[in-house]
Amino acid sequence: MTGFLGSGKTTLIKALLEKPAGAGTAVVVNEYGEIGIDHALLRSSSDATVLLGNGCLCCNVRSDLQETLRTLFADRARGAVPSFARVIIETSGLADPGPVLQTFATDRALGREFHLQALITVVDAVAGETNLMRMPEARKQAALADRIIVTKSDLAGAGVTERLIERIATLNPAPAAIANNGEIDPSFVLDEPPAERRDFTFGEADHTHGLESFSLIFDEPLSWPGFEQAMAVLMSLRGPDLLRVKGLVALAECRGPVVVHVVQHVAHPPVELETWPDDDRRSRLVFVTRGLGREPVARLFAGITAVATGGATASR
Repeated sequence: MTGFLGSGKTTLIKALLEKPAGAGTAVVVNEYGEIGIDHALLRSSSDATVLLGNGCLCCNVRSDLQETLRTLFADRARGAVPSFARVIIETSGLADPGPVLQTFATDRALGREFHLQALITVVDAVAGETNLMRMPEARKQAALADRIIVTKSDLAGAGVTERLIERIATLNPAPAAIANNGEIDPSFVLDEPPAERRDFTFGEADHTHGLESFSLIFDEPLSWPGFEQAMAVLMSLRGPDLLRVKGLVALAECRGPVVVHVVQHVAHPPVELETWPDDDRRSRLVFVTRGLGREPVARLFAGITAVATGGATASR
């Protein structure tokens, strides 16, 4: 869970931990003080871990996130801490979530112990639009999110909140929900939607402050070697500016689509689905980039995939 300073991440997490659905959750934070644990929930503590009254854990990142997670997993395995079903990682307000995503994509040992379910970004309705305009960290947090939670809508008003959600949607079409008085439906945070139900389409491209979102759609099935080559070239040349690529790829040799997910210069392992989510069987890729427009990306894919497929090009 990420979000700019003062967005309300801690309040949301506290509310989740107090609900039955939040039982069996471990929370990894930078500092205990940031989560403001209610003393009524606190049962006991050690140097590294705080045990909460509802069976949840709060773990302090001392140095390295990977090592913290491995230690937490090992402690659970040997019974040193209560069993937990999930981990919520609360990043600091100025954190770039990209390295966290890359950690789960590249660390195979960690991947055997943990599965990254979603990146959730919290946006303050009062200051959110200003932060998105002025703060690159806030824009990147919103751009990379799988889900968006808007807080403090009661203070901002309905009109301001609606405009903010529309503004975020031009940058990232991820599902968005409004938290009421610091609370959100636990299922929006804790449940994982099937991969085939995730949104892989954008509306109009957003060009604000150097970030651009756009989509490419291919009418004909692609060659996996050709697709991999195009992505490898793009990641090699413009990896730092390739904030995120998500989508479904149609391959002639597969009945279902392949889910692809790239963050900067790191590609997550592709996942082949058994069936398509709808009647549209075309490849569609969603890009969030910095200083990298649609046309050069479309030309790159057209050149490489045309060789491999005999002429497949992006239709729009």
